[in-house]
Amino acid sequence: MEPVNVFDYEQLAQGRMAGHLWDFFQGGSDDEVTMRECRAAFERIRLRPRVLVDVSAIDMRTEALGTPVAMPMLIAPTAAQCVAHPEGECATAQAAGRAGTLMIASTVATRTLEEIAQAASGSNAALWFQLYVYPTLEVAAQLVRRAEAAGYRAIVLTVDLPRLGNRERDRRNNVAIPPPPFEEANLTGIARIGQAWVPLTWDSIAWLRSVTALPILLKGILTAEDARLAVEHGVAGIIVTNHGGRQLDTAIPSIEALPEIVEAVKGRCEVYLDGGIRRGTDILKALALGARAVLIGRPVLWGLAVNGTEGVYLVLELLRRELELSMALSGRPTLASIDRSLVRL
Repeated sequence: MEPVNVFDYEQLAQGRMAGHLWDFFQGGSDDEVTMRECRAAFERIRLRPRVLVDVSAIDMRTEALGTPVAMPMLIAPTAAQCVAHPEGECATAQAAGRAGTLMIASTVATRTLEEIAQAASGSNAALWFQLYVYPTLEVAAQLVRRAEAAGYRAIVLTVDLPRLGNRERDRRNNVAIPPPPFEEANLTGIARIGQAWVPLTWDSIAWLRSVTALPILLKGILTAEDARLAVEHGVAGIIVTNHGGRQLDTAIPSIEALPEIVEAVKGRCEVYLDGGIRRGTDILKALALGARAVLIGRPVLWGLAVNGTEGVYLVLELLRRELELSMALSGRPTLASIDRSLVRL
């Protein structure tokens, strides 16, 4: 039977991967409370559908920092995608183009940012580059300049990883990051990631702005206080996320953090949400609470593991169809018609 939802892809992907590699992708930190709550929090939110609305045509087109995308779903940065499929990030970039959306490539990719850009150009996918400032400011600056030269359209600075979270599945499996024999293609010859992070502060945004003209987004904001500081420091966007439950366990689920951040930002920068998206209704709820779009992480890896580019595309297509149906059934035919009145917290 063909998969009918992303959970089917999850089951199929698990059957195609060695147990320690599966744990590398699936695991969270400590007791994995936050990882589980990312899903449970969406399930607690209820929808308030409207009726007798013309939903014969559903329009979910939008923009991400001025880049047109076919739907309010972007591909989240995830490490070491060649663990899931030999083509890794290049296959994912091709799927992003086919789906008409945007991919965020990770610093800890197993294909170089130039290889990913070449794959994306063949499918007209737009790219952002996720930055870890590691192991030195000089190396990070070189990565940013390479990304800019290769056509990436924004820099996504991860700010919630001053130290690596306590990922006990990886410790039990004695798994390094990324797992051997997969190396960080963008950091060839450098010690494995997580051994010596460069400390970041709010002043680091000025440093990053000094080495690139690209727009800057901060990934890892969970509070209104930090959202206001981000705006004061002139960022173009915020990604509300708890790193997929892989950093501070019992941290607030992203969807629960979203309303206070949207209120604090007051439209002064774009707000995105990452973490726990598994259904079209999840996307609908995030949009209703003020996100411009959501980022899809683990489900993309599941599709990649099952069938490369085609698998990633079909995962995105499943979610797109579910979102389209959810918009129709809730009486919201356009993204502009989706507002806070749609949800009950």
